[in-house]
Amino acid sequence: MHHLFARFASKISEWAGKPVIFILALIAVVIWAALGPFFDYSETWQLVINTGTTIITFLMVFVLQNAQTRDTRAIQAKLNEIILTSHAENRFIGIENLDEEELKSLDQLVAKAAKGRGATESCRISEAVKAAPSKKAATRKRRVSAKPARQR
Repeated sequence: MHHLFARFASKISEWAGKPVIFILALIAVVIWAALGPFFDYSETWQLVINTGTTIITFLMVFVLQNAQTRDTRAIQAKLNEIILTSHAENRFIGIENLDEEELKSLDQLVAKAAKGRGATESCRISEAVKAAPSKKAATRKRRVSAKPARQR
């Protein structure tokens, strides 16, 4: 059942993102607006668009979230593989689980290191990632430490 929904969500999100679908939705809204005078802008006329768009939006939230979550997991897995097979810091695996403040701090340290501050900044970045207080990070460190680590 889960696999069926995942395939369904992928197809619907791919389909919904096409320009022709946007044009069809726009045409439907224009037709609805043009029919307003014929229905004397009644409550029923308004209810048609309100109900239709609400139902579609409600269902699409779940479909698109499912597709986005799977895409994000796939991207993270690919990035983790690149980190593990390169000379990058293995400690960067799983940093997506850090809280907002930890990510901002880490982002600032990485930006400084990218500007050429040298090995000292790289060490500080490694220490910041190590020191991040996260239960998932602790689990992640145990998993990563079981693999051969290639670090700078």
